[in-house]
Amino acid sequence: MTRTVHCHKLQREAEGLAFVPWPGPLGKRVFAEISREAWQQWLAHQTMLINENRLSPMDPKHRVFLEGEMEKFLFGDGADKPAGYVPPVS
Repeated sequence: MTRTVHCHKLQREAEGLAFVPWPGPLGKRVFAEISREAWQQWLAHQTMLINENRLSPMDPKHRVFLEGEMEKFLFGDGADKPAGYVPPVS
């Protein structure tokens, strides 16, 4: 049975996550208020941030940066793309 949440990012009812995806209070908030669809959008944005900024998820400073960007992306006005980012041509 899937769990539904009122997704803060999408502003509608949607399928919730199956587990808390991030440690601490932010992870609990994401689990309670963010849908699978919005989380997938964040993962794509996070991948772009990691690649464009050459971040390491293992570096504590980079994790703090990613956590801040996650909060802006999911609960704020959205996160900016890296300076100079040019999307790939498909």
